Amino acid sequence: MGSPLRRSISIIIPAYNEDRRLPSTLEKIQRYLRQSSWDFAEIVVVDDGSRDATGEVARRSGARLIANPGNRGKGYTVRQGMLEARGEWALFSDADLSSPIEELDKLWSAAEREQAAVAIGSRALDRSLIGVPQPFFRDRVGRFFNLAMRLVTGLPFRDTQCGFKLFDAGAAQAIFSRQLLNGFGFDVEVLYIARRLRYKCVEVPVRWNDVAGTKVSLWRGLAAFLDPLKVRWNSLIGKY
Repeated sequence: MGSPLRRSISIIIPAYNEDRRLPSTLEKIQRYLRQSSWDFAEIVVVDDGSRDATGEVARRSGARLIANPGNRGKGYTVRQGMLEARGEWALFSDADLSSPIEELDKLWSAAEREQAAVAIGSRALDRSLIGVPQPFFRDRVGRFFNLAMRLVTGLPFRDTQCGFKLFDAGAAQAIFSRQLLNGFGFDVEVLYIARRLRYKCVEVPVRWNDVAGTKVSLWRGLAAFLDPLKVRWNSLIGKY
């Protein structure tokens, strides 16, 4: 594991057609970083083949821009950002900041306290922290997915799909260099790999709000039920 001192952080934002939401998101992150105690901080926007001005918005804001060769999926996009991160810690956060960037303090404190290499935001541990809930059907599908995921993979986490996760840089390199899934099921995969490599992971309750304009269609969400099976298969044939 890296140093427990809060010395440097990379904040990875996967973005696909986010030119409307990105200015506000980047401004909030920059304001947070100006008030924080990190010695070095960078914002990395990974543009997943956007057809709008996402890349230009990122450049104008001063963020470091990584451009995918076309639309490859969230798993591919986060992987690119995490492997290019320069900080001793790397956080990936959804572009809509459904978990406010200030919740990074909770992840960092938990990682420091527990001497963990990975700290993940969770909506399930304290649902009173959810300000705006998901629609009823999507919430129930998510809960069923988590149950199926735990049965298939053996992972103990109550919420693998919250897009707010912090990694020690060494753990990030080891985990994401092995990650194979390019779609929305990658969260399960990286946590499975982390456990397989014996990195300590902590699940932390965070504030969260459902934000209109999600890029996850119902069909893609249902298709993600196959991903835990892919993870188990990849593990059985030695790909991790």
